[in-house]
This record gives sequence, C-alpha cells and structure tokens, in this order.
Amino acid sequence: MNLGLITPVFVIGILTASIRLATPLLLAALGEVFTERSGILNLGLEGIMLMGALTGFLGAYWTGGNLWVGLLFALCTGIVFALLMGFMSITAKVNQVVAGLGITILGGGLSTLLYRLAFGLRSQPPTIKIFPDVPIPLLSKIPLLGQILFTQNILVYAALILTPIAWLILYRTPFGLAVRAVGESPDAVDTRGINVSGMRYLAIMIGGALAGLGGAYLSIGSLGVFWTQMTAGSGFIAIAVVVFSRWDPLRSLLGALVFGFAGALQLSLQTLNAPVPSELLLMLPYVITILVLVGVSRRAEFPAAFAVPYRRGEE
Repeated sequence: MNLGLITPVFVIGILTASIRLATPLLLAALGEVFTERSGILNLGLEGIMLMGALTGFLGAYWTGGNLWVGLLFALCTGIVFALLMGFMSITAKVNQVVAGLGITILGGGLSTLLYRLAFGLRSQPPTIKIFPDVPIPLLSKIPLLGQILFTQNILVYAALILTPIAWLILYRTPFGLAVRAVGESPDAVDTRGINVSGMRYLAIMIGGALAGLGGAYLSIGSLGVFWTQMTAGSGFIAIAVVVFSRWDPLRSLLGALVFGFAGALQLSLQTLNAPVPSELLLMLPYVITILVLVGVSRRAEFPAAFAVPYRRGEE
C-alpha cells in the first residue's frame, strides 16, 4: 500500500465522498424515523429506493435532462409504494416484516422489468447529467470545511437542511407529538379522537417520499445512470441508521455519516492498493451494519406499539 498517497487532498476527498455517500442513507433514514415512530416497520425501503432511482432517472431522461421532473417522479413513486405498504400493514394488518420484504422484492423485479421495457438490452446504458455541485459563496472558501461541506450539490444540502427540520417537526409540533403518541399508545390516542390509521398513513407516506428521493439521488444526483440493484442494500442500511440513531433525526445524520465514511474508506483503500482482498473491502459497510445492529439494538428502546397492528379496543 502506497502510504505516500495519503495527503491532505486525499483525506479531504474521503470526507467529501463520505457526505455524498451518506446522503441517500440520510434521506431514507429521516423518513423511516417518522414511519417507525408511528409504530410501522417498513422493510420495503430497499425496493422503494430502487424504484425511486429508476423513475427519477426515467423522468429526467424522458424530459431531456430535467432533473427536477425526475425528483418529482421519484417522490411520487415513493409515496405510491408507501401507500401499498400502508395498505398491507395498516388496513389489511398483515405481518409487517413479510409485507416489507414483499415490497423490496417487488421493487427489485419491477424496476428491472420497466428498465428493460424502456431501453431494452444495451451494451452501453443511457446516461444523463447529474445535479452539479453548487459552491456556497464565502462558506466554500473556509479552509478544509468549505471544500468538504459547502461544495456539494443541492440534494446534499437538502438532506442536511431536512435533518433539523425533521427534528423540529417530530419534537416541537402537534403533528410530531401525535406521530410519537401513535407509536407508543395508539389506544390512548384513539380515545382522544385522533385517527390512528390516518396518522400512520401520513407517517409512512413521509417515509416513502424521502426514500424515493434517496433512491433518485443515486441515479440523478450522483451517478447519472441506472442499473438494476444499484441500491446495493442502502435501504437496509438506512434502517440500521434509524436504530443506531434511536429514532432521532439529528442522530440519524451522525449514523449516516458513519456508514458513508465506511463506504468512502473502502473505495479509497482500493485506490491505494491496500493488501486486503477487494471482496473484504466491499464487505466493510455491511459488516459495520451488522455490528451496529448487534451492539445498539440491545439498548434501543423501540416504540411500545412498534410493528403491532392496531385494532380498536385492544392494547
């Protein structure tokens, strides 16, 4: 391994990449915080993100590169799939683990089918331009921090801004209080005239919308291309981030950065020709996911009504 390549520029590159790799995880995790706080476990994030990546790409491609249309497509797709998950888990009251895995399988298969129907089998996949980096005046000139944090694209900034907004909504508004109450004691909330199912549907729609945007970031905010299974487990890692954060939006930012750094580190170690098999380096983010779930979940206090279908009159 050539340690001489580890320069300040190299370190800045890793940290900058960490933020970019953390962005889709953060978007999905912020939405999932609302979903799980309301008592719903959505294991369909992976499928929703994958469909968001596809529809975001298609929307931009079909409109000649209009990335905002792509984002709208992805957001709407996330909401539609979230409503499907909500119908199964809230209205039909099926097992939420099974329903979520079904959504993930559906998203994986449907995205592959739709992509092939749209483009067929090509040796070179179609590409589009991505959201450009937007240096923030003055802030981008700050030594080190400016290069790392304030020379990103608009989706990265949006994810960072949404983090405190999500915290304020969850902890400082009547809506956030209702979401948390529904996840803790839906029967008590119901007796006060709040529609438990309605609140859970709203929460899961927020989760689906942000997961769709997280998927769109991969295709039109980072890579400019779509390929099947491009999320590579990001939806499940986002769920790990939520558990790591103990259902707090601000801590979700920290968790997403940890996983983003792991991804950036494994890519960087490969460029340094580290004396480690590339397969082991590719495992790094997933190994960290397992360690986090094992270590943190033992101390995590899940919402009292977590993953429990609500039936009026039953605790």
